[in-house]
Amino acid sequence: MIVLGLTGSIGMGKSSTSSMFYELGIPVYDADAAVHQIYDVGGSAVRPVQELFPDVVVENRIDRNRLREIVLNNSQNLVQLERIVHPLVRDTQLAFRAQCEKDGADIVVLDIPLLFETGGDKNVDHIIVVTTTAEEQRNRVLARPGMTEEAFKVILSKQIPDTEKRKRADFIINARIDFDYTREQVKALISALRRMN
Repeated sequence: MIVLGLTGSIGMGKSSTSSMFYELGIPVYDADAAVHQIYDVGGSAVRPVQELFPDVVVENRIDRNRLREIVLNNSQNLVQLERIVHPLVRDTQLAFRAQCEKDGADIVVLDIPLLFETGGDKNVDHIIVVTTTAEEQRNRVLARPGMTEEAFKVILSKQIPDTEKRKRADFIINARIDFDYTREQVKALISALRRMN
């Protein structure tokens, strides 16, 4: 089973690219969705995060906006949060991989925004980086509801720059033009990987 790590800085088109792999029949693990799951009612992160930051739990689930306010400009709080969340997310990823292996999948995608930042690049066979221009990235991100220039800068400061990610990639998908162009790159990559395997 070929394990692909899919990543890209905020606003680069990673989520859309991830969806294309899924639509083409490739199992996709979504790290962001896993975080939502462990933050929701009954999620494994709710109690330990509540012990650390009591005000962030509302109606038995973690309020992501409240949590963001606590960690956005406080690196100590962020480190404490990551110590709780990263191992719990890793457990969900290992369960996904085990299930795919059992199901006989030939290729799987791990969609992990902070692949390099969390050391996840060491646990995959190949790394795919999704990229676009800095101008397009900025336009996409600032069009998101509730996003501000300041929040965008803070998020970027916590991510490895796109230029560095591209240097460390095995494959680069250019999401600059349109969805059809991106989809053709995804199809070509799947075909090439199956020929290699």
